[in-house]
Amino acid sequence: MELHTALQGQEPVHLWNKAGIIVIDKPRGPSSHEVAAWVGKMLGCQVGHSGTLDPAVSGVLLIMLGNAVRLAPLLLQHDKEYICLMRLHGDVDRERIGKLAEEFTGRLYQRPPRKSAVKRNLRIREIQELEILDVDGRLVLFRARCEAGTYIRSLCHHMGLALGVGGHMQELRRTRSGTFTEESMYTLYDVQDAAVAARDGDRSALEAMVVSVDAAVPELPIVVVRDAAIDALCHGASLAGVGVVSCMEFGKGQTVAVLSEKKEFVCLGQTLVPSVSFKPGDTGLVIAPTAVFMAPGTYPRGWTKSDKVYPPKSDKKKAKNKTGGIQGPRPAGRQERRSDRKPFGKPGLKPDDRGQKKRYH
Repeated sequence: MELHTALQGQEPVHLWNKAGIIVIDKPRGPSSHEVAAWVGKMLGCQVGHSGTLDPAVSGVLLIMLGNAVRLAPLLLQHDKEYICLMRLHGDVDRERIGKLAEEFTGRLYQRPPRKSAVKRNLRIREIQELEILDVDGRLVLFRARCEAGTYIRSLCHHMGLALGVGGHMQELRRTRSGTFTEESMYTLYDVQDAAVAARDGDRSALEAMVVSVDAAVPELPIVVVRDAAIDALCHGASLAGVGVVSCMEFGKGQTVAVLSEKKEFVCLGQTLVPSVSFKPGDTGLVIAPTAVFMAPGTYPRGWTKSDKVYPPKSDKKKAKNKTGGIQGPRPAGRQERRSDRKPFGKPGLKPDDRGQKKRYH
């Protein structure tokens, strides 16, 4: 690939240092890990990808920049949409294929293919929609909207078995991942052009590509907090009800998005109590942060240190030198034997008989 050859001798330049997401149009050929590594080398930042695509598969691939990699557990759960070209091993009429698509809609048993990155354990995945777009001889073009973790290759194999002729996946393209679609994708060449322009001082193209972190979790309940509570959250402290300005309805143990009053994304958190059990301004802990995206110090500290007085350090610790040793001569060994210690051996035995085995004549 020409782009890979151009990146080999290029020194990394740190062009991006904030959390964000770039939607890449992954080409056929390289793996998802290689594509993520190339984007990281272009922008000079930490990267990760969500939803692995096989080398022969193209389409939507989410590249997480900076602290956005902490969103991976959520992004991996997003529903996916694919356009697939299946080749049947025998002739089947279109009406029969259409009825089969209805049968394969819903919850299905699946076992990952032999060439996969996970264990081949039997599991259940849901196909929300399976639409036959076109049939040309033995080639069947369909669109599948499915749960995360669904293997379309296995779906094609099972559909071929159900038709009695066999079948396999010819070509596959991912068209949607969560709320990200093909309309928001950029090619690797687009990212490279934006990186070159950013080195020359024009960052507009690069900033237009990067999506904010809160756009990746639009379905989560939102909790707006006071400015005085933000820095404590950035340091990992749990949020109390007095720091909440407003919130949507949520249950206990649910993941929520915590925003500032300026609609800035602060962190993700797990609720400790349901929203119906407290009002904004009440006391008591309500949310524990799980993934913080705002840097500490962005907002002024609204919490104070404890007034507790700790006892002074012992003289022995003060006497330690810089190397960690103790100043002065080393303490001498034991000068006299302890008188309160019991004598060795069983009572009534002479010192010479101690430790000797009893002999029989």
